[in-house]
Amino acid sequence: MGREKISQTARNGKVLVSDGAWGTFLYKKGLKTGECPENWNITNPDAIFEIADSYIKAGSNMIQTNSFGGSRYKLAHYGLKDKVAEINEAAARISRKAAGENHWVIASIGPTGKMLIMNEVSKEDLYEVFKEQAVALEKGGADAICIETMFDLEEASQAIRAVKENTSCEVISTFTFELTKKGEFRTMMGVTPEQYAERVLNEGADIIGTNCGNGMERMVPIVKAIRMVSSDTPILVHANAGLPVNVDGKDVYPETPSEMSGFVKKLIDAGVNIIGGCCGTTPAHITAIKNAIETA
Repeated sequence: MGREKISQTARNGKVLVSDGAWGTFLYKKGLKTGECPENWNITNPDAIFEIADSYIKAGSNMIQTNSFGGSRYKLAHYGLKDKVAEINEAAARISRKAAGENHWVIASIGPTGKMLIMNEVSKEDLYEVFKEQAVALEKGGADAICIETMFDLEEASQAIRAVKENTSCEVISTFTFELTKKGEFRTMMGVTPEQYAERVLNEGADIIGTNCGNGMERMVPIVKAIRMVSSDTPILVHANAGLPVNVDGKDVYPETPSEMSGFVKKLIDAGVNIIGGCCGTTPAHITAIKNAIETA
């Protein structure tokens, strides 16, 4: 598979496989509580490569980067705000090495943790922070930037603009939705899937979708709602391995690979184009998803 644009391949009818959780692996490899995960791109690059490589071997068409919290604001917590470029470029370079020439790198950018509504940051500052991270990720070899786990339309808009105006990378935008007591899916800011899709498409997102917060089953109605807004924009889902269960003070994600992959056909029928995993998912989950796609 050559590296044409991800959106073009998806539009041509091929359902693609993304990767799974990264944080789960980092802790298994020795990341300590309170330690900066993104700094491992510099201090422990072999461990990061092993995570990326494991997903390629599991069947992923695309892999993310260890850069979710790689913004200046997040890194400042660890005294690393002056290493944004170094850390993000290294993150993309490691995933690029694992991906080779025949797989895509979809570099991860998460929320800054700063709230516009609380006047903790300005739109202009958000734009500059996202620009700094995106430029470094592209330099390291990213094909696309995955602006993920978002819940605020304005913050996501600034991120999309920063990527579109300062890089040649495709933009993947995903929001995290929660099921309300009224049976509706909304973000913590009250945004519906339809409102989200309309806004980010207007900003220029190339691929849209949802990640985290829900297992595969709950992703189906979210995809259907997003698909109502656009009939042809590629949709990506990174689902958790079910809803977390607290066991001995720790969140455990209970869905097995076979249970998770059992919803693949329903997701495809709902209109999804790219399927991967988020919290609790492993290479075994990704292989099961890949096999389910091939037989759907």
